[in-house]
Parts: sequence; structure tokens; C-alpha cells
Amino acid sequence: MEEILLKVQSGLKMFFVDIILLLLAPALFIFGVNQTSSGAVPIAAIGLSVVVFIGWLLVTAGFFILQPNEAAALVMFGDYKGTVKNSGWFWANPFYTKKKISLRSRNLNGERLKVNDEMGNPIEIAAVVVWRVDSAVQALFDVENYIDYVKVQSESALRHLAGMYPYDITDDSHNVSLRGSSNEVSEALRNELQERLGKAGVVVEEARLSHLAYSPEIAAAMLQRQQASAIIAARQKIVEGAVGMVQMALNKLNENGIVDLDEERKAAMVSNLLVVLCGERGAQPVINSGTLHN
Repeated sequence: MEEILLKVQSGLKMFFVDIILLLLAPALFIFGVNQTSSGAVPIAAIGLSVVVFIGWLLVTAGFFILQPNEAAALVMFGDYKGTVKNSGWFWANPFYTKKKISLRSRNLNGERLKVNDEMGNPIEIAAVVVWRVDSAVQALFDVENYIDYVKVQSESALRHLAGMYPYDITDDSHNVSLRGSSNEVSEALRNELQERLGKAGVVVEEARLSHLAYSPEIAAAMLQRQQASAIIAARQKIVEGAVGMVQMALNKLNENGIVDLDEERKAAMVSNLLVVLCGERGAQPVINSGTLHN
């Protein structure tokens, strides 16, 4: 359904009309009663007072108030007439049914879901969604319950998103992961939610992951794998640095002519330096009591 903005009367203007009718109805009734006591027929005055009183009831029923960021969809006998989005005191046809709805931003703190990522690993994931109603007529009439609709579609979109990306990047075939690409994942989640919830007149302002972890049954194994990857990466850096330092030491010894080493002694020196630089424990000094060649 397309939303129609409806212009209604000011409540203050109709308030004066309401007061006039309220004062006129008893005045006519009293006038009719006085006519009865004087012998005249008061049917017209009393009947008119009843009509004015009914009119006062109808005018009073037409008043309604809208708070800031609140809208009202007006329906008469099952036919949608329009929507009022301005805040204030208004008056509309008393036969209109006024269905109010909040346009304020709301938070949806989703529950933790157990799903499989792109690589089939079971993970726990949850998201926080900031949303608001933009089209009152769509939220009220295009879906049964727009709050439940937002909740169910958010859960469905999150499950679909989790299956599109791996939890973490483990090879060169993936550039985006749930853990390492939070901005890209949040934007993809927001776009998918907007596509789903737009049918209910809802605007998704923000969507971000609030919880992400491996499932308990594989968490320990994945932690060991992460630790092993970290150790391997650290060892690679250590070895690269150690090789550079050994090469620099040999070049300095050769340039300054401090000692002339043959290939065998260079190999022994390289081995000793690598042990010292790459070892996890501090090196133990060894005093050579013989000659250089012993």
C-alpha cells in the first residue's frame, strides 16, 4: 500500500466549535422546557437540543493527539483514508478509526544463534539492529505484526549471512571473514535486512554483530589451531630476522678482516648463531680452552 499524507483540522479550532455545541444543547433544552410551562409546543426546541447534543458527542470523538515521532493511520469502514505524521492536537472525522504507531528508532538485540559458517564450522552469532518505521500504512496493513516480522526476518537474514562468509581467513581463497571484516559484514547485513524489511515500511539504520564465537564443541580445537598459526607466524619472523643478522655478522667479519673463515667454519658459525637467535632459552656460554682450530 502507498502512504497518503492527510491534512486534518486543528484541534484548537474545533475545540471552540465543541464548546459552542456543549453550551447550545442545554440552552435549547431549557428553552423547550420553559415553552412547555407556558402552554406552547416545545417539540422543535427539545428535538434540536438532542440533535445538537449528538453533534457535540461526534465532534468530541474526533479529537486526537500525536506525540513527536508518532503517526496515525486513518481508516473509515475498512477503507484507508490517509496518514497524519505531524505532532500536535488535531481533529478528524469522528468515524475515522485512528491507528497510532511510533516512528522512533528502536533496538533489536537478537538472541544468539547456532549456525554453520561458509566452511561448515558451527558458530554462535548474534546481532544488534537499529530500525524505525517509515511508512505507517505498510507497517500496519502489509504485514500481520510488524514487530514480529522484524524479529523473524532479522534472524533469517543473520543465518543467511553467517553461511556466506567463513569465521576466519585460513587461506588465500577468502578475502572477507566474519571476525576480521566487521565493517563489510555489517554493511552486507544491513543491506539484506533493508531488502527484507522494506516490505513492512521499515528503515534499517544500523546492523552490527554483537556476538561471534565458535561453538563450545569445537572452540578448544579452533583455539589450538589459532595458537599454532600464531606460533608459526612468530617463528617465521624470528627465522627471517636471525638469517639477516647472521648474514650481517659474516659480512662485517669479512669486510673488517677480523678473521678468515673457510666454508666449514662458516657453516659452524651460522649454525651456532641460529641456535642462539632462534632458541627459546638463553644461550649458555662455552669457554674454548684450546686453539682456534681445535
